[in-house]
Amino acid sequence: MIIDQQSLDDLFRGFSRAYQNGFAEVKPYWPQIATMITSSTRENSYAWLGKFPKLREWIGSRVYETMATHRYTIRNRKFEGTVEVEADDISDDQYGMYSPLFTEMGRSAAAHPDELVFEMLDQAFEAECYDGQPFFDTDHPVIDPETRKEVSVSNMQAGAGVPWYLMDTTRALKPLIYQKRREYRFVRKDDPKTSDRVFDQDKFTYGVDGRAAAGFGFWQMAFASKADLTKDNLRAARRAMMDLKNEAGRPLGVKPNVLVVGSTHADAARDLILAERLANGETNTDRNLLQIIEIPHLA
Repeated sequence: MIIDQQSLDDLFRGFSRAYQNGFAEVKPYWPQIATMITSSTRENSYAWLGKFPKLREWIGSRVYETMATHRYTIRNRKFEGTVEVEADDISDDQYGMYSPLFTEMGRSAAAHPDELVFEMLDQAFEAECYDGQPFFDTDHPVIDPETRKEVSVSNMQAGAGVPWYLMDTTRALKPLIYQKRREYRFVRKDDPKTSDRVFDQDKFTYGVDGRAAAGFGFWQMAFASKADLTKDNLRAARRAMMDLKNEAGRPLGVKPNVLVVGSTHADAARDLILAERLANGETNTDRNLLQIIEIPHLA
């Protein structure tokens, strides 16, 4: 192939198709547990997470509630992936061998939000959420509706095992946040007149870049356990979520609908949720109570 602007444009279109095909092949997991928030700045502030919305009966004047003074900010991060194509491979018509590489680049870009979201889930026992406590913690500060004093509420079970998670994903804001600043885009630097890489090393450069981040939503929408995944532990976790109340003493209406597991707990999850009968032969009254989401990014 003669390397000129026309051939380079044709080559970029071919590589771009391979990238788009790979991108389209991926069905990401993150939308099942995270809400996408579009960002237009370097970072987004989520101070409003300090007040869980709930209506009250309107008697007399409206009751004006002040937004809690929590500060929670998610700063966008920049990501890239780059591939260099040798000029000799283009001249010798060997560029076809790069197509699978660009297809895989498209797959990686489409799956990258999964990495961000489930990285946050892995860090959730240490990383702070909007109230200054770890997202999964035994000491979330809340106001007792009777005493009006601060008390601690837990959204986790202690243990030494691999975590499993119970979540309510039916709300407008799911337990986690995927913050998108800029779409992943396929770009090139292949102009011999302007590219130092072409001039110095006889290589044409192609890549993908994007800006995004992940963070936490309401901790009330998720519960984590490091204990064994058993019927008793699952029911205790479910009760803990459903018993949550707001500062007025009214139930938040949280109702977990998904059980999130990795490979360690996948079999136990299916036994608990999908089996018609228990090991002792009794009817499984928890059958189909929850949707199982098995995530390959989790242990």
